[in-house]
Amino acid sequence: MSMSIDLGQLLESSGAILRGHFLLTSGRHSDIYFEKFRILEQPHVLSALCTLIAKHYKDAGIQLVAGPTTGGIIIAFEVARQMGLPAVYVESENGIKTLRRNKSIEEGVKTLIVDDVLTTGTSLFETRTAIETAGGTVVGYGVLIDRSTPETDFKLPLYGAYKVEAQSFAPDAVPDWLANIPIHKPGTRK
Repeated sequence: MSMSIDLGQLLESSGAILRGHFLLTSGRHSDIYFEKFRILEQPHVLSALCTLIAKHYKDAGIQLVAGPTTGGIIIAFEVARQMGLPAVYVESENGIKTLRRNKSIEEGVKTLIVDDVLTTGTSLFETRTAIETAGGTVVGYGVLIDRSTPETDFKLPLYGAYKVEAQSFAPDAVPDWLANIPIHKPGTRK
């Protein structure tokens, strides 16, 4: 399957792309939402997307792949498996992303952070802080779906297996046409 040609259609038909009025985990509003679990439920689709990330970073000297809970754990496992590397999982503890379960990282280990859907980068930045606090060196990011805006500065290489232009609006800048649609709050952040 040619992911660059068929992925958008596959995401639509699988129910991964939802339309309406959504309050995103970032606090922003959008008329489009990406339901990552529709991708995570289809191993062949997830594996194909992870292959794109693994191939993109194959010559970057990566030594470890990290992902945040929830979806990022599955993605980190699959990208690490394909690259023949170990994976580490970043969880929340008292509202802060951290390594738990007695996990440590050797100082300077070159780490790739992966995640599911990128909008503002909050999850990537929090995961980066956790990895760097533990001693790792983050060298790049890989995401399944990149819906970020060009003005976001990630300060490191970013690769999205599927890039989509999706508008989002600050809470005080929601246009009338969107405000007139009943709001839904999917996602994992409170």
